[in-house]
Amino acid sequence: MRPIGWGLAAALFAAVLAPVAVISAPKALAPVSEAQRKQGMTEAPPVVQAAGLGCQVSDARFIGKGNDPKTKVATSYYEVACGQNMGYILQSSQGGQPAVFSCIVVAPPPGQAAKEGALTCVLPGNSDPKAQLAPLIAKAGVQCVPEKARGIGATKSNTFVEVACQGGAGYILVASTPLDPTKPAEAQNCLNFDDGAGNIKCELTDKATRLAVVDRFAQAANNGCAVKDRRFVGSAKDGSDFYEASCQDGKGYMYKVSNGQLAQTWNCGQAQGLLGGCTLTDSRQATAEQAALYTRLAHNAGSACDVDHYALFPMRGNDEVVELACKNGSGAVGVFPATGKGQVMDCGHALAAGFKCSLTKDTGYAAFTDDLKKLGKTSCSVSNARVSGKTAKGTVMVEVACADGLKGYMLEYNTAPTITAVGATGCAFAGGCQLPGNV
Repeated sequence: MRPIGWGLAAALFAAVLAPVAVISAPKALAPVSEAQRKQGMTEAPPVVQAAGLGCQVSDARFIGKGNDPKTKVATSYYEVACGQNMGYILQSSQGGQPAVFSCIVVAPPPGQAAKEGALTCVLPGNSDPKAQLAPLIAKAGVQCVPEKARGIGATKSNTFVEVACQGGAGYILVASTPLDPTKPAEAQNCLNFDDGAGNIKCELTDKATRLAVVDRFAQAANNGCAVKDRRFVGSAKDGSDFYEASCQDGKGYMYKVSNGQLAQTWNCGQAQGLLGGCTLTDSRQATAEQAALYTRLAHNAGSACDVDHYALFPMRGNDEVVELACKNGSGAVGVFPATGKGQVMDCGHALAAGFKCSLTKDTGYAAFTDDLKKLGKTSCSVSNARVSGKTAKGTVMVEVACADGLKGYMLEYNTAPTITAVGATGCAFAGGCQLPGNV
């Protein structure tokens, strides 16, 4: 699955990243003298302000000055430290907008010394630029203590930084240009880029190391899975990542991870509708086993449904909510708690509870017809229905239309502890009816 968000799609993958790790300047690695500091603290703050940076200058140095041999334009170079935030190299030319390079993108690759003539940050406050990424990582909404970091490059609008985190995870940070921790940022899992054709790649760790985080999620799930193989499935729009694990005993699981923590677990039988389902295990066998389990749960709840196939709704608290397609062609929705007896609703009452059946042709209208009869409305055979809304007292209103074309009713339901019809008002008298034949 391709990364999503700020535009890290094919067009951005193909974007030309401007290399910013090597910029020529005079005496880039020379020791910092007091004269350089004094001149830097005097001249650099106005350059910071002109560049629009959110930096409170805590230290600065004048690096040097040069003249373009053709234009004769003078250019001055400065380094600034910004307290606990990211520091910068500034390039200021007469009559022009300052150019800004964050210390992380001009730093040499981890474990390597700066090249001769390369412009890099040397002030004590900028000695560990990866540590200064913390505000940016927090803004991106991921949990990561960076072990290594490298600047990849920049476009006119975005700066790209790779971060390798403690525990094995890795991210591409997509931030502003110039890189400013006060502005929005996004983190994309490095695994999104491993098999892509773009020019953005993670290099600080290998794919196997990054996939090793699956073992931690399997342990957190506490489902007895001794991990045999691992797969990154993809990222969702909300920033969550999905992983698959196959286990030594032949079972398999899908894990949803949010902010670096396990958020939800599905066995491969349940995961058939999630991002293509499991591929590391025999999903057909897992699906059949899960259908048999839902049949047992449904029977235990008093339903006669023998499950043929199924689909998951989002969890409702700690309850698992599943649409069931029964072998006799009928449909239902099961609500199964982790312990104890569950509840199975026909497709009509499931609609009143907020769940719409879609796996079968069962409309659930027969249940509404029966409820009308119980309330003394015996002439209407329901042919259409919709949820109208909730009342101030918490009941749910369901509008129904009748097959004879006469005006239908507004049915009122209690939803707890079970779906129960408590009233019916004809659309000739009730407000809010909208179905054809009711207005």
